[in-house]
Amino acid sequence: MPPGLKKTKSTVAPDTAQPQKTRLWLMYPPKLIPSPVIWELGRKFKIVTNVRQASVTDEIGVVCLELEGPRGEIKAAIQWLERHGIKVEPVEINVIES
Repeated sequence: MPPGLKKTKSTVAPDTAQPQKTRLWLMYPPKLIPSPVIWELGRKFKIVTNVRQASVTDEIGVVCLELEGPRGEIKAAIQWLERHGIKVEPVEINVIES
């Protein structure tokens, strides 16, 4: 290292800065079905959202949502969803993509 230059540590933890993908099941209560929750999620956090599957009725909304972005942003997005009354569960079975 050249003289006079200091080695600095990154302020972002490596595991939170690396982009990752995760798939989640979202279960909406009836009062949130008309709300643009996924749109808000993409605007509020530095993540890309991709709806993989959805079933919506007047009583419940079930969405399989893929999130891509830094781990910290994904965690914060999940917490935001849960605070708004949406049940969030990880997708545990890999489905063959067509």
